[in-house]
Formats: sequence, structure tokens, C-alpha cells
Amino acid sequence: MAAATVTPTSVTDLALAAKAAARKLAAVPSATKDAALLAIADALEARIPEILEANGRDLDAGRENGLSDALMDRLALTDERVRAIAAGTRAIAALPDPVGEVVDGGRLPNGLEVRKVRVPLGVVAVVYEARPNVTIDAAALALKSGNAVLLRGSSSAAHSNEVLARIATEAASDLPAGAIGLVGGDRAALTELAQLEGVVDLIIPRGGEGLKKAISAVAKVPVIYAAAGNCHVYVDESADLAAAERIIVNAKVQRPGTCNSAETLLVHSAVAAQFLPGAIAALRAEGVELRGDERVRAIDPSVSAASESDWGEEFLALILAVRVVDSVDEAIDHVNRYGSGHSEAIITNDRSAARAFQLGIDSACIYVNASTRFTDGGEFGMGAEIGNSTQKLHARGPIGLRELCSTRYLVEGDGHVRA
Repeated sequence: MAAATVTPTSVTDLALAAKAAARKLAAVPSATKDAALLAIADALEARIPEILEANGRDLDAGRENGLSDALMDRLALTDERVRAIAAGTRAIAALPDPVGEVVDGGRLPNGLEVRKVRVPLGVVAVVYEARPNVTIDAAALALKSGNAVLLRGSSSAAHSNEVLARIATEAASDLPAGAIGLVGGDRAALTELAQLEGVVDLIIPRGGEGLKKAISAVAKVPVIYAAAGNCHVYVDESADLAAAERIIVNAKVQRPGTCNSAETLLVHSAVAAQFLPGAIAALRAEGVELRGDERVRAIDPSVSAASESDWGEEFLALILAVRVVDSVDEAIDHVNRYGSGHSEAIITNDRSAARAFQLGIDSACIYVNASTRFTDGGEFGMGAEIGNSTQKLHARGPIGLRELCSTRYLVEGDGHVRA
């Protein structure tokens, strides 16, 4: 068998081929899937020059088109990043296969044996922006969980996505034909993909609010949104201020173009005068632009005035909104009002404050004394992720192998009939 070739074809034809492949993939042994993933990882490392050449063309086009520094960082591949993608693929291969895992079950009083087991969703379509690593992450997670995958990247990463999908397709030649499909085309093709009811089982848009709105306006296929991350760090009155400074600098600066980077800093009024001067200096030393409320600007008048829109903004850049609050409850109210449901952090030595924050915030990931940058499938032991779900059904947080499965009941009897 040969996995799908990356050739221009209609979206519907690609999806139908994926549907046929998904039926076969559901029964492919774990060893065969794992061997395919290991072959993909080896091929990635063996063909790094080819990958970087294609990525270089995308970077050149990005510079000509005036892409932001954050988008250019997302788009860029290096020798180290490609090897990290390969390592993530090997990590996925090493994980337990979720397909067939017994979630629940037992013998009923009437003697029926009931098992609730994990099964693949079927055909998963992933729509993503300038992140070529998602091409491999999504393919590896889908294949390991027994799903066929349709990949729709952005035009800004077209050359990178094409070569990565081709490498994965060629390396996974023992998997059913149609298991990997690379979807091209314009907005009409995206609409066609999102409306293939009964063929595509799930679509995962990974990108900003613009992509989310574009999909939600036309989708007939079930959707899990891996959307924006307006993340917060709250420094409580009992916080270790040195640790708080390290955490906010890391959360903002370590990779500002990602959805798990901090966009707003909240500081308790009892420690604001002590904490903010040093924190502002440390952030500015890293090139961060600060936008604060009146209480922040009273401490440091050189901080720009924050607008109302800044509190709800996913900057994806070296910009940070800063506000002083009077209690953990006020911090919770701010996060729930302006946040996107992604990742929030409290820095505190007060267990009751930490517990209130954990229970009061309605987000996928809540941190106590740690950076929001850890919200990542790789960091969570999933090998990689397709995205981070900010909704509640059917998955929330990093989308890994188990999140790409549904369940079914297997029931065994001995001539049972219902009275």
C-alpha cells in the first residue's frame, strides 16, 4: 500500500480517499503505525537540506509580503527545529496506542459483557496558519490514533508544507492509500472542506480569530477550535517576587508569537510598588513594550496608557498589558471577562488564593507558580499536539492522541434477548 501522493486534486476527491483509508487505518496494528512514524522521523532528518530550501522560499516571500516578526518566527524552520519535529514524531510512536483502550466496562446483572473502548474519529482535517511543523505533528498524531488526515496550511508556508507532506507520504508507504492528503486551493476550497458532512468527521482550525470566524461561518462538519490565546499572569500579594519576575519574563519573551505566551500581567496592589519597577525594567531589557492602567502609570509614568481593547488583545508580539488589582477575586473577574479560555497563571504562596484561582478561572489550563508557556502537547508528554482547544466539547487543552478518538460500546452476550 502507498500513502496518498501530494498531487493537485479536488477537495472532495481527497476527502473520499481519506474516508476509504480511515476504514482500513482503524484496524492497522500498532507496530505498523509506529514503524511508519519512525520512518517519517528518519526521512525528515535525512532530507533537512531539502526542507530548509523550501522553507527559505517561504521566508523570502514572507519578508517581501511584510509578515510580522511573530509570523516569521512561526514560519521559520532550522536544522534544530526540524530535528525537534522528528524527535516529537518518535515520541508519538513511543506512546501507547489509544485505539482499543478500554475506558470502562464490566458484566451487567443480566450477564451481558460491556466494554467502552476508544476508536478513531475517522477523517480529521486540520486547517492552520504559518506553522509548517503542524504538517508533521498533525499527520503523526492522526496516523498513530488510526485517523486519516487532511492538511490545509496557509499559502505563506506553501513550499514548506508541500515538501513536509510529501516526505511523510513517501515514508509512510505501508499505510493505506489516502491516509495523508494535502489540501490546496482558495477560500472556496476551504468552504468545500468544511461542508463535507459524512465524509470529514472533524475539522480543527489552528489559528487566530480570523480563521475561527471564517470556519464557523460555513462549517457543517463538527469543529474543535484551537484558537486564540489571550493568557494572563497574576502576581498575588504573597508571591515570591523574584520568581514572579522570572515567570512573567519567560511567559512573555521566550516565544512571543505563540498562543501560550502571556499578553496581560495583573499585579496585586499590595506588592505593585515593590514588584513593578524591577519587572518593567526586566521586560524592557528584552524589548517588551508595556501598556498599563492608571495605577501602573502612577508607579512608572513612562509606561504607555492601555486602551480598553488592549485587555482583550492577543498581541503575539513583544507587547504586554499591565493592570493593578486589589484582590485575587478581581484578578479572576478580569481574566474571565477578557481571557480566551487558554492558559492563566497565578504566582502565590497562599494556598487559598491558588485554590480560588484554580476554581474561579474558566480556562483550559491553570498554572500555580509556573509559566503559561508550558501549555503544549510536547511538554505535557503527548509527543506533540494539533492545537490547544479553548472550548469544552469534546476536547479541552492540548489535542493529542486520545483527543483524536471517540468511543464505542462493545457488548457480548450468550443468546440474550430483552424481556
